[in-house]
Amino acid sequence: MTKPSLPQGTRDFGPEIVRKRNFIFHTIKLVFELYGFQPLETPAMENLDTLMGKYGDEGDKLIFKILNNGLDNKDKETKIRADFENILSGKNSKGITERALKYDLTIPFARFVAMNHQQLSFPYKRYQLQPVWRADRPQKGRYREFYQCDADVVGSHSLLNEIELILIYHQVFIYLGLKDYSLKINNRKILSALATLCGGTDKVSEIAIAIDKLDKIGIEKVLAALQNSGFHDEQLNIINIYLNISGSNKERITQLESLVGSVDIGKSGILDLKALLENDSLKSVNIELDPTLARGLNYYTGTIFEAKAPAAVKMGSIGGGGRYDHLVLIEFMMY
Repeated sequence: MTKPSLPQGTRDFGPEIVRKRNFIFHTIKLVFELYGFQPLETPAMENLDTLMGKYGDEGDKLIFKILNNGLDNKDKETKIRADFENILSGKNSKGITERALKYDLTIPFARFVAMNHQQLSFPYKRYQLQPVWRADRPQKGRYREFYQCDADVVGSHSLLNEIELILIYHQVFIYLGLKDYSLKINNRKILSALATLCGGTDKVSEIAIAIDKLDKIGIEKVLAALQNSGFHDEQLNIINIYLNISGSNKERITQLESLVGSVDIGKSGILDLKALLENDSLKSVNIELDPTLARGLNYYTGTIFEAKAPAAVKMGSIGGGGRYDHLVLIEFMMY
């Protein structure tokens, strides 16, 4: 007799946990709606073409693909076998799979906006609380199915959006009693400037993905990984200086100005950070400028955020997001 079991990386939630989670969801929804965000739900699955190419090579590998119907059709057996060979060689094949479980809530939202833009009023502010799925290696605090609580603004380039989303983080965490949380910020423009100093903006994704692993593997292994990717000693020295920036927020700004301030896009990113750090409405928020915050996803172009739980909780990141002007979106996301 087969013993009942769960798919790896998933969980059951009993009544006690569900009630606690519902309270958290209710609190988050309340704050989202106080700031004028409207609810939205999208399907559990999307067309694979909608998702692929949006998360970088590593992210694309974690998308759960869904097999097409009718793969047992004898008339199509030869074609299906050839399609499976393509899949095994790392290529995609619509003969095998055309749909996938959604990896996050952001790209489905962008798809919704593209399909409905004529009916929407901009700036358009939406929130969404739904499960997402990632074919990641299950480990402590990392599951293959989990909820995201997302708020996005589309149709505005104003830094007021970042200010508002920082205040949303602050208000949600205060309501939930997380007084010792920290909110780290950086700007992808600064990483683009760093890439420019290291040979070209085409390197920004490679640098961001490597830096994103810093907390797990340390500076030496980050530099070794970049060296293996073809970065030479002078470039690695620039990145090493960048990764060792420290001190107060003001001191870190000064060091960033010295390192990347001569590059136009770097200067623009520094000005954005200064505008947030010096804003009077954010004085009560514990904001830390962290140059090593990278968020490896390809689509970020401006301010990026990461919220950390109090040290005693030992959960690490509990939220994140940022701006991506190619979609004209600014995102708030909680895990």
